[in-house]
Amino acid sequence: MATNRIRTRPPRAAGRDPAGPFLITDDASGFLDDAAHYPGGHAPAVAFPRDEAEVAELVRGTHRVLPVGAQSSLTGGATPMGDLVLSLSKMNAVGEFADDRVTLQPGVTLTTLREVLDAAGKAYPPVPTFEGATVGGVVSTNAAGAATFKYGTTRDWVRGLTVVLACGEVLDVEREQARATDGRFVIETPRGEIVVPVPTYRLPRVPKHSAGYHAARDLDLVDLFVGSEGTLGVVTSVTLDILPRRAAVCFVLIVLDDEGQATRFAARLRRVSLDARRRADPAGLDVIAIEFLDRRSLELACAAGADRRNNVSIPLTAHAVLLLQIELPPGTSAGRVYEQIGHAVLPDVPRGPIVHLCRLLESEGLLDRAVIAAPGDTARAAEMLAFREAVPEAVNRQVAVARRTVDGTIEKTAADMIVPFPKLPDCLRLFRAAFESRGLDHAVWGHLSDANLHPNVIPRSAEDVRAGKEAILACGREVIRLGGCPLAEHGVGRNPVKQALLRLLHGDAGIDRMQAVKRALDPENKLAPGVIFPPAAGGKAPA
Repeated sequence: MATNRIRTRPPRAAGRDPAGPFLITDDASGFLDDAAHYPGGHAPAVAFPRDEAEVAELVRGTHRVLPVGAQSSLTGGATPMGDLVLSLSKMNAVGEFADDRVTLQPGVTLTTLREVLDAAGKAYPPVPTFEGATVGGVVSTNAAGAATFKYGTTRDWVRGLTVVLACGEVLDVEREQARATDGRFVIETPRGEIVVPVPTYRLPRVPKHSAGYHAARDLDLVDLFVGSEGTLGVVTSVTLDILPRRAAVCFVLIVLDDEGQATRFAARLRRVSLDARRRADPAGLDVIAIEFLDRRSLELACAAGADRRNNVSIPLTAHAVLLLQIELPPGTSAGRVYEQIGHAVLPDVPRGPIVHLCRLLESEGLLDRAVIAAPGDTARAAEMLAFREAVPEAVNRQVAVARRTVDGTIEKTAADMIVPFPKLPDCLRLFRAAFESRGLDHAVWGHLSDANLHPNVIPRSAEDVRAGKEAILACGREVIRLGGCPLAEHGVGRNPVKQALLRLLHGDAGIDRMQAVKRALDPENKLAPGVIFPPAAGGKAPA
């Protein structure tokens, strides 16, 4: 039975390398920024602990600590600002492996996780787009991705955590072990009790949140740490739920001449898929992800040669591309898929997912605008995914060139917002109006199956960056009004615009409640200072 009280334990050392103590170096040159290229990164040193005891030693003995994984953050959250960088890359072991769970150290990459699970006939479905991310990193931000429509976010799959607290004590917590009572948790340590208040704000009713600390009436303690971006403790072990290897998956790339048709067709695919899951219909269509690229995204990818490299034909009339992932019954072969495609529009063809898909495409006039990569055609699927990834890569290159050749203050200016799915067309119109009214070149892509979109400014000047930030804040206000969340899957980090969006979402009172949690668990503001909350005067936890 769950209680709101839990006890810490002393840190344990693993079998130590006879070569000596953990590595610490004052050469931090490879650790001074993350994927957002947040400016001003600096660090006195980088430490590479190998176990929780070494993590605890570093946390106890250091004024400022920034835990990092792959540094793939898009928010500046993995960019040090005078902190000791705590690289968890050496803590990369796969531990206990059971039929329905796996325990991993935080430095394990998602690529390694997939390879280990593949070999065991298992799967971890809710992986974000970038497989180079680490397990600790995705837990830190409650990362999500394309398959959230069926499989949810990281939070839904975390069974347990081991966390080194700011005091150097260790907390082992399993889901359902500790739940808030009377609005608080009580953590018993050798130095006394830590009373942790629980945030009371309400979260928007959308499937993705990466917007500060989680909140619920009877909050599970696991959920307080998931998505806390390293500000409440250093995660040293994660237990994830896993499944038997997923059914066969095919990818479908569809080129459309109308953006409105893209959103309408996505809505049809969602309805059909939800109905098939509700009825547990093995012959039903089960779309698990719908990715979206707008016209400007396509122009950028094609200008960079991604269409030629990846064998993707994009007509000049194209206004949108959808990339679907579809689960098929186990054992479905490529031959069977292509056979069904060839006969799908004939009368009296037996029902099946591919037949259903082809008839939906035919009804929209899209059958000849779709390309299918059948199960097992990994090369074709990889080309489709690479074309999708070429879009953010092209935007990042444009930003880097503008920074180098136009103005050194130019920076990535983008948003990560989600609305209830029926509000998706309103959200797209909102983005267009906000950016076009300010004369901003921009591209929009994202996870259409969740109505989670990433509008990106393509800046030509520092003024474009300023206007882009203004547009993002304006969009955030409206997204909140539409019942959405302006911080869906990337986190808050150090980005001032995202920190402002967090305040818009939760209000001053909500931020105060978050900071009360931070003060309880990290009163000296040692852990990731400046992440989620603006830097505090005097180095203390934000007041």
